Amino acid sequence: MNANIATASYIGATILFILSLGGLSNPETSRRGNLYGMIGMTIAVLATVFGPRVTAAGLPWIVGAMVVGGAIGLYAARIVKMTQMPELVALMHSLVGLAACLVGFASYIDTSIAITGAEKSIHEIEIYVGILIGAVTFSGSLIAFGKLNGKIGGSPMLLPGRHWMNLVGLLVVIWFGGSFINAHSISDGMTPLIIMTVIALLFGIHMVMAIGGADMPVVVSMLNSYSGWAAAATGFMLSNDLLIVIGALVGSSGAILSYIMCRAMNRSFISVIAGGFGTGGGGTPAPKGDAAQPAGEVVPISSAETAELLREAKSVIIVPGYGMAVAQAQHTVFEITKLLRAKGVNIRFGIHPVAGRMPGHMNVLLAEAKVPYDIVMEMDELNDDFPQTDVAMVIGANDIVNPGAQDDPNSPIAGMPVLEVWKAKTSIVMKRSMASGYAGVDNPLFYKDNNRMLFGDAKKMLDEVLTALKA
Repeated sequence: MNANIATASYIGATILFILSLGGLSNPETSRRGNLYGMIGMTIAVLATVFGPRVTAAGLPWIVGAMVVGGAIGLYAARIVKMTQMPELVALMHSLVGLAACLVGFASYIDTSIAITGAEKSIHEIEIYVGILIGAVTFSGSLIAFGKLNGKIGGSPMLLPGRHWMNLVGLLVVIWFGGSFINAHSISDGMTPLIIMTVIALLFGIHMVMAIGGADMPVVVSMLNSYSGWAAAATGFMLSNDLLIVIGALVGSSGAILSYIMCRAMNRSFISVIAGGFGTGGGGTPAPKGDAAQPAGEVVPISSAETAELLREAKSVIIVPGYGMAVAQAQHTVFEITKLLRAKGVNIRFGIHPVAGRMPGHMNVLLAEAKVPYDIVMEMDELNDDFPQTDVAMVIGANDIVNPGAQDDPNSPIAGMPVLEVWKAKTSIVMKRSMASGYAGVDNPLFYKDNNRMLFGDAKKMLDEVLTALKA
């Protein structure tokens, strides 16, 4: 493949990637967006592998690596559950960061690049910045992966003087950057490069460890942005225009998504990085005075009673959460939805912007179960409708329906917008136990007079509700 054909292929791939992002912005066009992305990436890979910069001697190594990587990817796609997607995404981000680091070191060691003067300085800055971003992305994503799958506790690790530590680390990185640019040989420049890499790895660990569990969706999105900028830096190192464009698309879209999620949680991006709210460990925090313990008693309800409430209701809003995903109950939810809609019940789904540990997670699960797109609505579209709703059914959600976010200014999640299910005539919360949510705070919703608790595995209890509705 000559250079002109490769360039034309890159332009076509770029257009497909932009169309892919446009398609992924809406659930109804997301499948098409995914298809555009896959076709674009296939064109990009083939144009690179068979392009003028790959020699015949290197081709077997590249094909071998692609076979190994492709096999790992196919295996992961087959065994990873939907509930594990957030941690898989975090792990994939770490690989992008690692690739940026390895390419940076290889590009610096490569003696075939014979450049001098300003061009040499620019190339070395590209290497230095690329490795810096890649190292932060690599270590930070690994910690995010550990927190999401429970191998690392969700509680924020807030070291004394952590902001000063970060500032000192940044100044050291800048100082060694000057040493790296002014190095007269590869051996002289390798020492500051390695020191910077170690500091960047430690910074990535420290940054994510200081963020609480409730802010982890923002962290995953932020690391997605970092991985994009790392890829763009790699593109500059390799003089690959397509990689620069792809990296910029991923980096900018990830940054925008982080901003949108921060707005949805009524948080500033700086406050997230400075140390997230919530313990995230899943345990109830120690009470702070009498006001910390919600007043009232929990009123349990049976599956048959739940079915009777749904049968008599004219308007129902279902709020799915991570518990529904864990129980794989979305298909039973769809069967209940079909049955109630056939009886003339106005049934809709309320989705919080950060539901399911990751934006879009609940939408994907409901789409998988063939729930119609037009009845799946965002929080802002439904919150005003809860007072006119007969039954609000919460399936495995917790923090996103916690009234303490509005009523308790001392709550760790104070100010976070939530779905106001307690304003419905009756709310039903499905949970296995009274354990707190991912933010680690108790939920006053459970003790309200109009709330009922349906305890048990979501799939099992919903199957019982479906059977009772059919009776």
